Amino acid sequence: MINRLKNIIGFEKKSTLANSSPELLALFGAGPTASGTVVTPETAMRCTTVFASVKVIAESVAQLPLHLYRRTDDGGKERAGDHPLAELLHDQANEWTSAFEFRLFMQTALCLHGNAFAFINRADGKIFELIPIPSPAIEVQVDRVTMEPSYKVTEGDGSQRIYPRTDIFHLKTLGTSPHVGLSPISQMKEAIGLAIAMEEHGARLFGNGARPSGVFKYHKMLTGQQVQQLRERMAGHTGGGSGQTLVLEDGMDFKALQFTSVDLQFMELRRQQIAEIARGFRIPLHLLQELERTTHANAESMGQQFLSLTLLPWLKMWEGAIRRALLSPEERRGYQAEFLTDDLARADLAARFDAYAKAVTNGLLCPNEVRAAENRAPYPGGDQFRLPMNTEDASKTSAA
Repeated sequence: MINRLKNIIGFEKKSTLANSSPELLALFGAGPTASGTVVTPETAMRCTTVFASVKVIAESVAQLPLHLYRRTDDGGKERAGDHPLAELLHDQANEWTSAFEFRLFMQTALCLHGNAFAFINRADGKIFELIPIPSPAIEVQVDRVTMEPSYKVTEGDGSQRIYPRTDIFHLKTLGTSPHVGLSPISQMKEAIGLAIAMEEHGARLFGNGARPSGVFKYHKMLTGQQVQQLRERMAGHTGGGSGQTLVLEDGMDFKALQFTSVDLQFMELRRQQIAEIARGFRIPLHLLQELERTTHANAESMGQQFLSLTLLPWLKMWEGAIRRALLSPEERRGYQAEFLTDDLARADLAARFDAYAKAVTNGLLCPNEVRAAENRAPYPGGDQFRLPMNTEDASKTSAA
């Protein structure tokens, strides 16, 4: 068992797809784009928009508390801290990986590859470790008769081993197959490729002062030797020597060049690619530090939309996968895993509690219903509905 775990953990990608043939790239869902750049999960993460988008999603999922709850006889729920799985989900996935690090790795793999995997290590039928496995090391195989998946893992020594579905914790994104998810990077490779190409072009253009900042005007014709001397002097004022004072001679004049329409269009295209990639990840632009159209008034509402439209689908996918892979059929009837999103919705906490107070005061909700909505245990007497003392049935008032 120990050697098997070491082999899984020891998996290391020996080569890169960046310089591979088009046929091999196509096999892995990568490949050259129309812009001429090769887009793989590794090269895509060098694009700042992709890196920031993945970072926002992965860190948001990783920082949220994840608890295991036990359903109680009165219809409520309580934290099942005594269950072995509770510590793995909330504190420590294994001896060398915290729960935060585990979710960070798994969610990053999801955003890049569309699939994330972890080995479920059991002893006496109880789960005591969750060990993440790099996505490129696993191939999902499907039995054509039962449609049940199994997992072929390429281990650290190059050997391959097939694991049943009960040994692998598998998270998967949107896909055309019920067994594997589509890679967001592969689906957005043209948009990402264009962003990378534009960034590389801009870096090459400005790296050595290639874009002229101005032109020299002189009242005489310069000889070839004078032109060469001027070029040599200018070379010392570009690249590493930029910013030094340039002394002009004999009536020579320097005229600075303004931004052209081409320059402005280039900058606009770069902003457009930021929005295009953000659209694919469903990230509000202000979370990527693109604040051109963001105001203080709409930033809070966009933050709430990020929670409800971007994060919640990921969180529900995690909760469903935990129920499917980490709970036994008997435990599924009495236990459930749930993320707490209070920290992300803290800005709306006052408004939410004000609404709860009005609902309880007017008899729309009882206190225990509010506590259940906030993941709190019920208390005796909390099932009673309350009404203001100065209100009564309208029919009685009209009769009087």
